[in-house]
Amino acid sequence: MIEQDDFDIGSKLHTIVRGEDEAAMVESVGLALVKLPDVLHRLRPDILVVHGDRFDALALATAAALMNIRILHLEGGEVSGTIDDSIRHAISKLAHYHACCTRTAEQHLIAMCEDHTRILLAGCPSYDKLLAAHHRDDYMDIIRNWLGDNVKEHDYIVALQHPVTTDIKNSVKIYELMLDALITFNKKTLVLFPNIDAGSKEMVRVMRKKGVEQHPNFRAVKHVPFEQFIQLVCHAGAMIGNSSCGVREAGAFGTPVINLGSRQTGRETGENVLHVRDADTQNKIYHALELQFGKRYPCSKIYGDGNAVPRILKFLQTIDLDEPLQKTFCFPPVKEWDISQDIDHILETQSALAVDLGGTNLRVAIVSMRGKIVKKYTQANPKTYETRMELILKMCTEAVIDAVHLNCRILGVGVSTGGRVNPQEGVILHSTKLIQEWSSIDIRTPISDALHLPVWVDNDGNCAALAEKKFGHGKGVENFVTVITGTGIGGGIIQHNELIHGSTFCAAELGHIMVSLDGPECMCGSRGCIEAYASGMALQKEAKRLHDEELLEVEGMVDLKKAESVSAIHLINAARLGNRKAEAVLRTAGMALGVGIVNILHTVNPSLVILSGVLATHYQAPVQQVIGQRALTSAQSIQVLTSDLEEPALLGAASMVLDYTTRRIY
Repeated sequence: MIEQDDFDIGSKLHTIVRGEDEAAMVESVGLALVKLPDVLHRLRPDILVVHGDRFDALALATAAALMNIRILHLEGGEVSGTIDDSIRHAISKLAHYHACCTRTAEQHLIAMCEDHTRILLAGCPSYDKLLAAHHRDDYMDIIRNWLGDNVKEHDYIVALQHPVTTDIKNSVKIYELMLDALITFNKKTLVLFPNIDAGSKEMVRVMRKKGVEQHPNFRAVKHVPFEQFIQLVCHAGAMIGNSSCGVREAGAFGTPVINLGSRQTGRETGENVLHVRDADTQNKIYHALELQFGKRYPCSKIYGDGNAVPRILKFLQTIDLDEPLQKTFCFPPVKEWDISQDIDHILETQSALAVDLGGTNLRVAIVSMRGKIVKKYTQANPKTYETRMELILKMCTEAVIDAVHLNCRILGVGVSTGGRVNPQEGVILHSTKLIQEWSSIDIRTPISDALHLPVWVDNDGNCAALAEKKFGHGKGVENFVTVITGTGIGGGIIQHNELIHGSTFCAAELGHIMVSLDGPECMCGSRGCIEAYASGMALQKEAKRLHDEELLEVEGMVDLKKAESVSAIHLINAARLGNRKAEAVLRTAGMALGVGIVNILHTVNPSLVILSGVLATHYQAPVQQVIGQRALTSAQSIQVLTSDLEEPALLGAASMVLDYTTRRIY
């Protein structure tokens, strides 16, 4: 494969001693150490790139370190459950520079006293190939070539199990149980031979004892070219075994994985991985196959976003070959990562892509971990589903490209939209009347498929509450309510630091709390809702009524005949200038909103109410007054604040990404 890629090969070494036991592994390392000095002395590399955690890589790193050759170690800092752990960390201690895959791996290297200025959080280089190449038109030809003409997509299994060198007996037993479960499960299966670690001979004996190579449901192979292996894993119904491919590469496709035993213990995994760590019975493994086979999961980018190689090249270019070769360690560990993001080629800004779908505009923004809007894009919101989705994908793609140049790492996409949303499925159930053709829409899948990023979706009221929780007055407050006062009335409820959605995802529809049995008609079809009194639309309706009756204009106001249309702002200005009719409308609106919030206080008893939106400042005093007059004594002291956030919908959409990815992944 190396020769096929047209590398300029400086030397070939044959160092693997056959035997597949512990002694053979040691002899292979020793043989490599005997041969490597002559090769390295002749080639005299400036930097040696050493990958991973295999025992042959340890020999290479040892020889280079003793010969004063700089080492760049790829994929260090990770944790797994075999001797590979010790080898990986040993190579890291010998290496001068590091390019790791995940934030956790970076923190492990820092905890190991490695210099954080020599660590690059790059992502996994294989993800560059995976995300760029797995959509191939000829994937069915590849599947049929390896598994036969009658195999369908998502209807076969890829099995890849290696020995655990620190527990060979148990790993061989698990392998036997896995084969028994696969035979019983009765699906076409591609079985790859185990690697050459100690214990592999015993596993091959088990495979031949079971007759796997002659079984009609199985195809046993020693090697599959990487480009073809990508397609086989991508379109499999499930992958089973203990290969790192299952917990790393398979996540890029959302392929279901059953991880057996302890070999990958400690590895970061996506939601597509089901662990059977104590795989001591065939029934456990068979049940795991039943649970996982045929499912599809959102693509996971824990290990990379497809840009690892450009980052590593950029990092290599910054290495000063004139700086002292002697490696230094940092005792004690350096400050935490979120304080030291000051070297752009080493630590990128962790960011989210936020999407806000309003009745008028469609907005996309790159938002940093600290809530800074790095760049914002705005377009008119199209009227049809097709053009709207096309525009969303176009704007998001443009933002992702810009993010690389802005030194931002996009962790995922958060979407804020009007209407009722099922955040678990990423589906908009019922839209507001302001956004047409936007009900029963799966918005997560097309965005995730196009960008290869995880996607979160919620309605704009809940997003406003999440924004306050992470960046605003709600930070550190366990129980609070956010009320949006804009074109409509909405909001979100935080109880015990968690957002409340309700059984059918219509919790916190605060605008539709009824405050009158026979009040004005609401857009929801009911009467007397808060929204029918206090929303921007309700105030605009009253402003138009007064204007038609020639009761709105007062001295000092702009000539309304020259204005494009009468709005709520005209009503507010008229009230400020002493228009008693306008004052009465706003007084009624403030009373309606205040009574509704009193009902909220008596229902969920928050410790804080945050008013957000363009009308928030006009309503703060009236609402606080109504609470003082009408709330129970124990609730009268609850404070009402106006939000300081300029973009609550975008910040809330971003917070879904930033909170989840940093908690779960890094």
